[in-house]
Amino acid sequence: MISTVVWGTGNVGRAAIRAVEAHPKLKLAAVLVHDPGKVGRDAGDLAGLGHGLGVAASDDIDAVLASGPGAVVYAATGDIRPDEALADIGRAIRAGAVVVTPALYPLYDQRNAPPEFRDPMLAAIADGGGSLFVSGVDPGWGNDVLPLLVSGLGTTVDAIRCQEIFDYSTYEQEQSVRYLVGMGQPMDYEPLMLAPSIPTMVWGGQIRLMARALGVELDDIRETLERRPLTDTVSTRTMGEFAAGTQGAVRFEVQGIVGGEPRIVIEHVTRIHASCAPDWPTPPDGDGAHRVIIEGRPRIEVTVAATDEGENRSAGGNATAVGRLVGAIDWLVDAEPGLYDALDVPLRPAVGRLGRK
Repeated sequence: MISTVVWGTGNVGRAAIRAVEAHPKLKLAAVLVHDPGKVGRDAGDLAGLGHGLGVAASDDIDAVLASGPGAVVYAATGDIRPDEALADIGRAIRAGAVVVTPALYPLYDQRNAPPEFRDPMLAAIADGGGSLFVSGVDPGWGNDVLPLLVSGLGTTVDAIRCQEIFDYSTYEQEQSVRYLVGMGQPMDYEPLMLAPSIPTMVWGGQIRLMARALGVELDDIRETLERRPLTDTVSTRTMGEFAAGTQGAVRFEVQGIVGGEPRIVIEHVTRIHASCAPDWPTPPDGDGAHRVIIEGRPRIEVTVAATDEGENRSAGGNATAVGRLVGAIDWLVDAEPGLYDALDVPLRPAVGRLGRK
């Protein structure tokens, strides 16, 4: 059994505890938290399992890493604290652990990551002998392994489009929704996530990964952006009101240009309410979905809608990201220490987990 630490118990961390507990080759060894109110609480309680796991949450990072865990699921956010996340992950790798995380977008395509991200991780691996695999859902399997797998079913492929279509009122991370994405802000507010070059920083690695797997050279990576205001004030369950006239929907593309045409495209259609931008693409049902469209012969369309924590689509997406990461741990433990990406780490069947609670 691989002793495994879950670091963070937010949207991703809750799912990570459940995934580690369900995996036949992993043993939950510790849970690290930042909130003093969570210290001492049982991991099963924090994960919403309805029963205890006999593992009490701790905020003593040094003691947990000194225990020599085989793996760490780093579930703390890196969106607005990338330097701290990089330092935390480096500490875990230096302790000899395999680390899996969705936190650091530049390392999704580790071969082309900026030196300020890649070099510290390589140094930590050399010092401690651990490994790192960074992935998620989008960016993550929704625009790397899934579209590449589906592309192999085509006779001819003209273009690949990966879509995330979501109602963000179900995404329980208000700071990111209001300030990173800009929902509920005046239309002249420039959200950090939508600033020029930022979408490419986040999703460009996925474009490059797919191009590498498909054996094509990119001419360029381009961005497009559209924003729409709310026509009426709307109320959300967890984040309060979003006023009429403020940003209510965003649509952007990150385009991989091949032969002068956008051939590999990652598109996001994000709303705070279904009434905003109804002419834009919508999920087949519910609050959100991930869709892959292969334009060619035949035309292929695959939509994935995951639910968790009371039929919540955002929680379902987080759980699939966690499933990809936690499912890779035993493979990474058997592999040589190193920095890995989605083209290195196979997505495997749920061996030993069918019917397991």
